[in-house]
Amino acid sequence: MTDNTAVGASVSEFRSPEGGYTGDPAVRAEWDSRYAERQQLWSGRPNGALVAETASLTPGRVLDVGCGEGADALWLARRGWDVTALEVSGVALRRAAGHARDAGLTVHWVHAELTRAALPSASFDLVSAQYPALLRTPDAAAEQALLAAVAPGGVLLLVHHAGMQTQQTHESGFDPADYVWPSMVTELLDDDWEVEVDEQRPRPAPDGGAGAHHTDDLVLRVRRLR
Repeated sequence: MTDNTAVGASVSEFRSPEGGYTGDPAVRAEWDSRYAERQQLWSGRPNGALVAETASLTPGRVLDVGCGEGADALWLARRGWDVTALEVSGVALRRAAGHARDAGLTVHWVHAELTRAALPSASFDLVSAQYPALLRTPDAAAEQALLAAVAPGGVLLLVHHAGMQTQQTHESGFDPADYVWPSMVTELLDDDWEVEVDEQRPRPAPDGGAGAHHTDDLVLRVRRLR
């Protein structure tokens, strides 16, 4: 994980313990290609479920999983959170860091896949994963990594597009069965966790940006008791 990486750093300065990007190069290349197709992929506004579900939380340490171009990370930083933002795409991180620099905000950037990042265990008061593209594995590595990052008393907020998990393989090659959905996380919960929200609700649709056509969210908010 990076330590106090300078806002506005070049992609080569987003460090992992091994140096540079930590993860599958093919995953990084796929997402770099997607971001490179547009000057701005997302709406630039914080996700509505994040805004709603964090309104009552006291700012502390937060991990933004799949931070993209940084809208959620910057929104959290403005509200006093100590933000660590993780992303596989260097293209997205450059944009996010530029937005943070322009806003005069400090964010700790991590260029890595979630399951390969050297994140401190049980140390984040909030772990936010908004529509993450986390690959499913037999050992539930991504689900376990999300839960492992949450500090005692902290919250995991996982939000995804409703209905996608039951779709058939898309002609583009997208297969929902390859990815982690909120129900897969709830299956791993034990008595150390309390489910505070587990529901489908209408999505506050952003103006523009990829994914704006999705109308409903799956929202899972769980608190680690110990």
